[in-house]
Parts: sequence; C-alpha cells; structure tokens
Amino acid sequence: MKKTFFLVAVAATLCCGSAFAQRRAAATFNDEFYWLNEFNKASTVMVVEQGIVSKELGARIADGVSKVIADGAKPGARRPGDYLQYEPLLLAYAGPDATRMHSGRSRQDIIPTNRRVMLRERTLALMEAMTAARQKLLETAGKHQKTIVPGYTNGVQAQPTTYGHYLLGFSSAYARQGERLRQAYARLNQNPLGVAVYGTSSFPINRVRLAELLGFDGNVENGYDAAQLSIMDVPVELDSVAALSALTTGSLVADVHTQYHQTTPWLLIQEGSETHGSSIMPQKRNPTVLNNLRLSSSLVVGDAQLSVIVAHNVTPGMPDSKRDHSHRALEDAIAMFGHLQRFFENLVVNAPAALAEVNKEYSTTTELADVLQREADIPFRVGHHFASELVTFGRSAGIGPSEISFADAKIVWSEAAKKYNAPAAFPLTEKRFRDSLSAEGMVAASRGLGGPQPAEVARMLESEKKKLAADVEWLQAQRGRLEQAQSKLDQAFGALAGAKR
Repeated sequence: MKKTFFLVAVAATLCCGSAFAQRRAAATFNDEFYWLNEFNKASTVMVVEQGIVSKELGARIADGVSKVIADGAKPGARRPGDYLQYEPLLLAYAGPDATRMHSGRSRQDIIPTNRRVMLRERTLALMEAMTAARQKLLETAGKHQKTIVPGYTNGVQAQPTTYGHYLLGFSSAYARQGERLRQAYARLNQNPLGVAVYGTSSFPINRVRLAELLGFDGNVENGYDAAQLSIMDVPVELDSVAALSALTTGSLVADVHTQYHQTTPWLLIQEGSETHGSSIMPQKRNPTVLNNLRLSSSLVVGDAQLSVIVAHNVTPGMPDSKRDHSHRALEDAIAMFGHLQRFFENLVVNAPAALAEVNKEYSTTTELADVLQREADIPFRVGHHFASELVTFGRSAGIGPSEISFADAKIVWSEAAKKYNAPAAFPLTEKRFRDSLSAEGMVAASRGLGGPQPAEVARMLESEKKKLAADVEWLQAQRGRLEQAQSKLDQAFGALAGAKR
C-alpha cells in the first residue's frame, strides 16, 4: 500500500468577513518515505549487480526494505523521509550488513534526488492541469470566433476584436509556458544519486543503472553540481515557469474582474457553484472562482519568489535549497489551473452587450484613417488627425460614432484638412464612411497574420489545438516512461526479495 501526500482544501477569507473554501489541487503525491524506499530498492539492485554485496546479502536487504515498506503502510506508522531516521528500521530486520546498500551514497545526494522526483510528480501534474484548462479555453474560443468584443490598452478601449481572437492570445501564452515546462522537465529529470557527498566514492557505483531504475533520462554528470549546485537552480526554474503562468492568468482575471464594476457587464460567471452571495446585500453574486483564481495566481508568484530568496546568497553545501519550499509554487499552480478550468466551464459571454460596448465608443476610428489612406490616397497622419477631431466632436456632443451625421463629418473633415493643406472635399461616400466605423467591418477587413478576421482566427484555433495535443502526447510519453522504469525496478527488486524465500 502506498502512502500519499494529499493537497487538502484550505480556508480563505474575503473582505467583509465572508469565507469561502479555496479548492486546492486534487492530485496525490508520494511522500519522502515512499521515495526513500524507491531509492533503497534501486540501490540494493545496483550494489548486487555491481558485486558490491553478494546476492545472498542483497536478498536479505531486499527483504528488510520490503518489511519496512509494509510497516510504513500501517495506520499511524512512522514514515521517516530522512535516511538517518530510516536506517534503524532497516537494521531491526536485516542487521548492520544492510547498511552496505548505502555504499557510495550520502544524504547529500539522497536529498537532491528526493527533491527531483517529488518535483517531477508535481511538474507532470501541473502539465496535466494546464492542458485541461487550455482545452476548456480553446472550447470557449471556438464558440466565440466571431463574437465582437472591445479590446483595451492603457485601460482604455482601443480597438474591437473577437473574443475568440483574444482567448487565442492567452492560449498562445499558455502554450509557451507548456514549452518552457517541457524544457525545464528535461533538466529536472536527471539523476544526482550515487555521487555521495559530491566526490563520488571508491565503490563501482553504476549511476546509469540507478537513473534507469528510477526513471531519470540521464545523470547530472558532475558530482559537485549534482549534490550541491543543481538543487538551487533547477527548482527555481520550475517555479519561475509556474510564476510566468500565474502572470498570464492574473492578466486574464483582471480583465474579467473589471466587468463586475459595470452595471451591464458582458462577461459574468454563471450563478451557481462558482459564485456566492452576501450575508447582507441581496443583489450580490460574488465571483468565487475569479477570487480563487486571482488568489492562487498571487500565491504562485509569491511562492516562486520564496524559492529565489531561499536559494540566494548561500555558500555551496548549505541545506537552504534542499528543503521542500520549492514544491509550493507547483502545487499552487496546479490549483490555479483547476480554478481556470472551472472559470471557463462557468463563463457566460453576453455578445450583444459586448457589441453595444464597442458601438458606444470610437475604437473603430483607426480603420477610418486606414480607409482614407488605402482608398482615397490620404496620408495616414492626415486621416488620423481627422479621425481624432471627429472623436472630439462626437464626445463633446455626447453622441456615439453611428449618431454623427454625414454633414457634420464633412464639416469636421474640412476643418481638419486645413492643418495639412489637404483637399477640403471629404473623399468618402456616406456608405463607405459608415462602413469604416463598423466594428464588424473593421474586424473583417483585417488582413495581417494573427489578426481577428474569421479565417485567421480559425487557422490559429487549429494551430493551438495542435500545440495542446503535442503537450498531451508529451505528458503521456513521460508517464509511460516512468511506468516502464517502475516496472523494471519492481521486477529487479522483487527477484532479489524473492530469492530469500
């Protein structure tokens, strides 16, 4: 029976005193005791194969390790993750000769190995949570490829786009974090075990075999790096990838949360399990999932900074970086992506309200300037100046772009044209003028790579789906390799343990 470490729900408190449960990752992770036993199993197999101990003694050691594992599975049993606390348990079953299994090892290489395998579990769980959330994101983007929404820069409405185009931007960012996670995993999944303190030993330790049995893709070659240096930068790299994902998530959350400041928001969380009411204000439908998502993304950023601070400014060989603080960013990132998945599952997009928001503003006037240049050979700066003056006129009159009369537009043009000695006659027909101020027309007119036009959004959607599929395939491949390594270890160790009987 395998003892596991569970991430449990923790309580968080909102302003005004209302509490809600912040759901943490539903994943289960093996504890240090479990992994120490796996290292002991691999080491026992290796020292027998290398002739460091006899097969007879190896069988006795394997039997002792098996009994310690069985004892640890009992309710309330001790499960020490520190080898110095573990060894007496083994001695009780196999005697002092069992310590020969520890040949060529030290806690100095055991602990970094432990950190790597525990981070390995969390890294793969993070990729799983990330891909699940990205799947929901892409489903939402697919439904809203043509849904016109306002876009913002400097907190001000800038240009219309589609919600599908907007979400595919976030998908691209998350795909980049997925790529970084794969790259970081390649550096993580390297074996430090067998270098002892850092100078290896006079025993013929087969580190390649240890790496194979424990599912590592290779070895951290230099012993000093393996035991003393890589434990600083490898966890920080992983936590930094988690933090980058949190920055992307925080940006998405901020955009949605501003909708709740409006009386007619076009983005809302479906009322139900991901919203909660107020103890005093009947109208409140607080966005629980958004609050959880924002909090978890902030925790990830804080966790990642903690990893940097702990690793900073310490001499090599100090234990600061060898503790488990680096797990937190990945665990909170797993929770964050769980919240993100539920966010997309409960998101309601009010397309008419979004379009009305666009039509109330002047965010299509960039296209007006573009049309003047493209179709009337008016220099862009001249067209831009006219468009800006038209905005000033409309806002001063308290009207939207569709309410400006064509006669007034021609007057504004004639005044604006004087600054650049441009022709006084307005060069567009009324129909072309109206069409150029249409949000739908502006989006459809886009021609550039990566733009919001329907054909390009459809192309990017398929591209993002392929990126997601590649990440899912990668995840399955890594877990498959680990399962194969586990099978090899269990078979080799089982053969030793069975030899005693």
